[in-house]
Amino acid sequence: MRLTDLPINTLKEVPSDAEAGSHQLMLRAGLIRQLASGLYTWLPLGMRVLNKVKKIIREEMNNAKALELTMPVVQPAELWVESGRWEEYGAELLRLQDRHNREYCLGPTHEEVITDIARHELKSYRQLPVNYYQIQTKFRDEIRPRFGVMRAREFVMKDAYSFHIDENSLLEGYHLMKEVYSNIFNRLQLTYRIVQADSGTIGGNKSEEFHVLAQSGEDAIAYSEKDGFAANIETIPLHPSNTKLAEPTEELKLVETPQVKTIKELCSFIKVKPEQCLKTLLVQGTDTPAVALILRGDHELNGVKAQNLKAVASPLRMLNTSEAKGATGVETGFLGPKDLKIPVYIDYSAAVVSDFVCGANINDHHYTGVNWKRDLPMPELADLRNAVAGDPSPSGNEPLSVAKGIEVGHIFQLGQKYSQAMKATVLDDEGKPRTMFMGCYGIGVTRVIAASIEQNHDEKGIIWPSAIAPYDVIIIPINMDKSYRIRETTEELYKKLQESGYETIMDDRSQRPGVKFADADLIGIPHRLVIAEKSLDQGQLEYKHRRSNETEMVPIKNIIKILKEKQL
Repeated sequence: MRLTDLPINTLKEVPSDAEAGSHQLMLRAGLIRQLASGLYTWLPLGMRVLNKVKKIIREEMNNAKALELTMPVVQPAELWVESGRWEEYGAELLRLQDRHNREYCLGPTHEEVITDIARHELKSYRQLPVNYYQIQTKFRDEIRPRFGVMRAREFVMKDAYSFHIDENSLLEGYHLMKEVYSNIFNRLQLTYRIVQADSGTIGGNKSEEFHVLAQSGEDAIAYSEKDGFAANIETIPLHPSNTKLAEPTEELKLVETPQVKTIKELCSFIKVKPEQCLKTLLVQGTDTPAVALILRGDHELNGVKAQNLKAVASPLRMLNTSEAKGATGVETGFLGPKDLKIPVYIDYSAAVVSDFVCGANINDHHYTGVNWKRDLPMPELADLRNAVAGDPSPSGNEPLSVAKGIEVGHIFQLGQKYSQAMKATVLDDEGKPRTMFMGCYGIGVTRVIAASIEQNHDEKGIIWPSAIAPYDVIIIPINMDKSYRIRETTEELYKKLQESGYETIMDDRSQRPGVKFADADLIGIPHRLVIAEKSLDQGQLEYKHRRSNETEMVPIKNIIKILKEKQL
């Protein structure tokens, strides 16, 4: 490909609305362009990367004997009603009607559709196990699309669904797909971890996520190096602390704190650390207007754990300001556990804090020097928070470490959640109908590209892993339009590289060398070859790998051998 045949517009300035590094670089390098919030057009350069990711996924899925198909994006509502998810899925499900007033949705996932296919196409246990997959567009009506294609409304996903006669077969299929996913992410040259996860709206008995490690990741992953344990911080059960409640050393005091409502403001005003403060969160109760949940100021509420409490309504809903005031008579920000007249639960870690600071249930006031048992009774204890660095590993081997991750894959053991609801059965070896077991396996194809950039970039631009780079080599001739010798050598080299199987792009634009170098770094082509008059006199050209800051002169005649040696 010649750059004069590829209308690419790189951007020098960072787009003001692009937060994540990958979003900025994908826009600047001309991979994507935004059409509307959460909707992106993939331009030719971006499509080359996208197709390479798809190719690797297809090869590994096909090697595992999975069968490719394509299902409609638009799905009839009755399938979702049948599975019970039409109302359950929530606002991310974009619902629409056709001219006949029939209801449909844009598919965020395809469990219902594939189960409908299976119940009509699979008749006997002899046809099992089977794994169907597709690489297709999905739509989820994100309330706040952000980070470019990382959390877009429309995106490309590889989703696969397996069907089995029993749980043992499901387990075998699940482990096979876990291995397949590892192969895919290894070939994509990503640094990742497999973590225990919550199944969320997809459901099922067990699920694991594949996270690309990156500082910009939305998810926090807790792990233990000694035993290989890793899990999303939201899924780790935490147990009562071994720490004993210390004896009080301070007197209970009521302190005026005008307009001091947040933990950060409180710590600054009273000169105390967040872990010495307790915060009171109000959620809707099952049988009461409100339930209070007490946590340390430096901890985050775990919604799944809170929702599992009998007294807490499901799905979990935090009370708004007016509801909270109606239930307690106090403005949010000044709530505390002392003298509350509603059900109260306290997290294990908050139950061992002495001399703490909390809201006084009086507007513009807090208590200091508060102690359990002396000043107020101990509420019912519960595991309410996300894990943090330093918490004990479930294995007990060492304290947990925490890293940021970007979820790029998720595998589920669905069991019979959908097959039972939708009556998907096959005849067993005795001729009796058996409800099938299902597995579900997804990879965010477009998200993989953003995650790869988050892991592979510098201040100059993208640094593509060789497996998914849009081109292998870029040739930059200097003054090609003025020198017949440069032009002839460039054309010969271009042809030679292509014949040797290297995907090559030639920058034949009439631009200054600095512009060409900057664009080559921004786009991130692994190998850069510069042809100039001076080096030609010695039969050489300038070589630079995108991951290196060093350039070197190499013989033109040996370039194919050198490129093979320079693979990084």
